[in-house]
Amino acid sequence: MKPTRRVVLQGGAASFGLPLLPAAAQSDAPLTLWYAQEAKEWTEALPLGNGRLGAMVFGGVTEERLQLNEATLWGGGPRDYNNPSAREKLPRLRELIFSGHIAEAERLAGEMMGAPALLMPYQPFCDLRLSFDHKGGVSDYRRGLSLDEAVADVTYAVGGTRFKREVFASYTDQVIVLRLTADRPGSHTLTIGLDTPQPGADIKVLGGHGLLLTGRIQPRQNPRNSWVGSWDEPGLRYAGYVRAVAEGGQVARQGNRLHVVAADAVTILFSGATSFRNYREYSTTDLVGPLLQMDNVRSRDAGVLRSAHVHDYQTLFHRVRLDLGPDTRRDIPTNRRIMEAATAADPALAALYFQFGRYLLIAASRPGGQPANLQGLWNDRMVPPWGSKWTTNINLQMNYWLADCGALWETQEPLWDLIADLQVTGGETARVHYGADGWVLHHNTDIWRATAPVDGAWGHWPTGGAWLALQMWEHYRYSCDRAFLQNRAYPAMRGAVRFALDTLVKIPEGKPHAGRLATVPSISPENSYLANAARGQLTYAPTMDIELLSALFASFAKASRILGQDDALSTEAEAARRLLPPLQIGARGQLQEWIEDYGEAEPEHRHVSHLWALYPGTHITPAGTPQLAAAARRTLELRGDGGTGWAKAWKIAFWARLLDGDRAYALLKSQIAESTLPNMFDTHPPFQIDGNFGGAAAIAEMLLQSDDEGITLLPALPRAWNQGRVYGLRARGGIAVEMEWRDGALLRAALTGDRTLTVRTGDRSARVTVKRGAALHLDGQLRSPARAGTHETNIYD
Repeated sequence: MKPTRRVVLQGGAASFGLPLLPAAAQSDAPLTLWYAQEAKEWTEALPLGNGRLGAMVFGGVTEERLQLNEATLWGGGPRDYNNPSAREKLPRLRELIFSGHIAEAERLAGEMMGAPALLMPYQPFCDLRLSFDHKGGVSDYRRGLSLDEAVADVTYAVGGTRFKREVFASYTDQVIVLRLTADRPGSHTLTIGLDTPQPGADIKVLGGHGLLLTGRIQPRQNPRNSWVGSWDEPGLRYAGYVRAVAEGGQVARQGNRLHVVAADAVTILFSGATSFRNYREYSTTDLVGPLLQMDNVRSRDAGVLRSAHVHDYQTLFHRVRLDLGPDTRRDIPTNRRIMEAATAADPALAALYFQFGRYLLIAASRPGGQPANLQGLWNDRMVPPWGSKWTTNINLQMNYWLADCGALWETQEPLWDLIADLQVTGGETARVHYGADGWVLHHNTDIWRATAPVDGAWGHWPTGGAWLALQMWEHYRYSCDRAFLQNRAYPAMRGAVRFALDTLVKIPEGKPHAGRLATVPSISPENSYLANAARGQLTYAPTMDIELLSALFASFAKASRILGQDDALSTEAEAARRLLPPLQIGARGQLQEWIEDYGEAEPEHRHVSHLWALYPGTHITPAGTPQLAAAARRTLELRGDGGTGWAKAWKIAFWARLLDGDRAYALLKSQIAESTLPNMFDTHPPFQIDGNFGGAAAIAEMLLQSDDEGITLLPALPRAWNQGRVYGLRARGGIAVEMEWRDGALLRAALTGDRTLTVRTGDRSARVTVKRGAALHLDGQLRSPARAGTHETNIYD
């Protein structure tokens, strides 16, 4: 759905009339990942996607493989995950937690899990395979991925003939396109085939120019230790169609494959579909007929398809450009640059990494599709890590931190759609498991919109819905889009508030903070504590819950006033916020993670959930809450700089919020060198995409920070980024920013939007007014030499 002009202008976002950066590609650095050899492993292949169809391109010379995904192909089927016996056990569970009988509480919690207690997995779709009849040795091989155009390419020479292969995933035409060309006529002789890891599939040739794959997800029993659920009935139907068009040659059937002979050029189109309609039901309509209409896709001319694809993609991607200095290592293959990132001076690699995160978000999440999951859109395993689900105690949220600051608001549409569904299923879980109004989400969901506690006792974390509602509030803070607040964010916030108010419990006498309100049962996500020499997870009022609910109640009160609704509920929420326990500083000077200052079972645990209020929350700041900021710093020092890829990404953002650019940069170098795969995917390990998105968002946070009062330019600039330019970053309040710096200090900046705000950089600040339709230009001292001429623009066009 294309936003209206009214929504655009309400968002206060406009492109600059006088950009500091050139209108073409950024500086002299091509935004390209490139390699001197074909991919041997899946994590060396290059990702393409249109938000629904995903492809991993291996770039083989004699044998090419495109591993393909479709966003709605999942195991299992529609079901009610709720456990009717859970509610009657809830009072006893709370009693056990308050009395300190944690082992017994966790045994009882195991009886209160969703049914089943493991969720369904995202599934691989199929593989498109090309076998080339090349004669002679291969030279001048190169494969790459242009982030500027979202096109993967392979070039090489065989026997004096130069071959070129381009692949892209078109959102406009909903197809994956391969274009094969050569500098000598009649050079393309190859076979084209489809296969799939899914059992029971059928593959046949249609009309001599097409391949059709059809099948249905079969029942499966997955091992319990895979953390992936099982199912007993056939599930979703699926179909994939390939169409090959040869120029100057011919295409014929060869068994269940296509054989192309002596073609000058070949265009191959692929599309796929499943019978998923929504989380409640399958579609009963024909899958194959619409796919066959691909033969009449807008044009069979590959150039037209490519132009439409590039235009659509660049409308989003070109909103932000980042230049961190000359790319002196551009002639080194990307995999080598990643390996050498810890020791080499390579600021341009950080800029490439940032833009790769934006590229992946466009590729994985577009309107009408599903949100980016643990692996974005790309998965080759029948039993993927953690089911490739949506993990909602950090990972799903991290996937979208980049969307607003990185000017990719459309990519959030699938997330908003998911949250709309979860309000329905989460409302039923709230009623069945808690006897509460509103809606609840625990730490995981799947395509069937499960909201009950799953996996194990640690699944009893009831504030995932609060966090997602706050993510919607953050989008409002960036966009100032009142219609979005009214129609999408506010209902989610209201339901999360209702659930919290219905389930908060007074802490009993004899316990710390008796009389205050607590979430119980709960956990500090996935972490364990030591109490009386015993390890436990279940607790009451963990710090993260306090932070989330405090922010939710305060944000709901603001939203209520803006919209003029729910005065009584807003008053109740504000009163509850005042009764939450305070944030506490522990004996080691750290921000306390639990309601009591327990020992840590894993002192360097990957989750640092109790620093949510530092980032992405905004309650803890060095200027506003210096003691809590110092405690957050101490927490990070105790936790250490290690961890999974996504954990490092979060820590980069933490250090940026603490205004320590050099420490943030050191972690960024570590993340790229140690937690990044050859194709630049983040690794947990194994591959998990949230670190890509979180790392890119953290880079933006090093360059620009904002709150409801104003913005800070270059708040955590590392010495390694001594000079640079950025165009198009977004700040809260509907402000778009471009700026240039030299010798580590701001040289000039330009702001667009419509508000009065405070601008800060270094030790300087200024109160300025930005008016719609005109860029406000500032020099390094935050003085405005002159206002640019007025103009009207629309960044969505």
